Amino acid sequence: MTNLLELYVKLVGLVSVGFFLGLKLPATIPTHLGQFLFWVGVPLSIVTFLQKADLSGQIWIAPLVAHLAILLGAFLAWIGVKWQALFAKTTPQQATKASIILAAMVGNTGYLGYPVILTMVDSQYFAWALFYDLLGTTLGAYGLGVALAARFSSGIYNPRQILKAILINPALWSFGFGLLLRQVTIPTSISQGLETLAWTAVALSLLLIGMRLSKLNSWHSLPQAGFGLGIKMLLVPLILGSALPLFGITGAAARVIVLQMAMPPAFATLIIAETFNLDRNLAVTALAMGSMMLLFTLPLWLWLF
Repeated sequence: MTNLLELYVKLVGLVSVGFFLGLKLPATIPTHLGQFLFWVGVPLSIVTFLQKADLSGQIWIAPLVAHLAILLGAFLAWIGVKWQALFAKTTPQQATKASIILAAMVGNTGYLGYPVILTMVDSQYFAWALFYDLLGTTLGAYGLGVALAARFSSGIYNPRQILKAILINPALWSFGFGLLLRQVTIPTSISQGLETLAWTAVALSLLLIGMRLSKLNSWHSLPQAGFGLGIKMLLVPLILGSALPLFGITGAAARVIVLQMAMPPAFATLIIAETFNLDRNLAVTALAMGSMMLLFTLPLWLWLF
């Protein structure tokens, strides 16, 4: 209970501060902060928290479950879109179909998932969240997510550009560097300094979420966004979370995976929607609704798992 209150103070407090800063500060500030976190803050956090993470056990199941969650979310959303076309006698536009499926697929398992996991679960299990995010969500968003967007888009995309976006992702490189650095003994003073910087980056990521939410001014497509969120944040975590014991995953490790599965849609879904001219209004609405919905779903998953 104490951890949950602490998390809510962090989430609501820092995101709210970021929201009001986003209203007052120039639009370039969130962009620069996002670039700093992308290239420096998040990679530094990954390297630092990996030092104390426990890499034993069945940790490689985390990205496997991540891909299963992405595929299950996409499948259920696709079935729902087909059902709507057959029985509701309304056929969504191609761009809207893609945005619904994207909202049900990819979660914010980095900027939002990391702070949630580090607060609610012992930091030694952070590697589970890391593997889920980098080897699951990142590859799923810029792999299957982009392929899906390209399929429903009228434009043309270059597969080399997508591959380049994945390969130059500094989070993936810092992940490899962090694994190598685990073999090196770091002086206590340096380790403490790195940990302070890493937690600062975590706080800045929550501020950035608030800043970006302040720029979202569209609340259209509520029913369709709610449909995608129901799949992403309720059905998929419930179905796959219940199956985790079959893989031998229980306790804190299972809680990490379930929380990652239950994250709201990633900002990558909006980036993809803008890049491939999909339904931007639906993507925006799903982001805003999902961020608020998380406050109500977190206690549910903590109670169940």
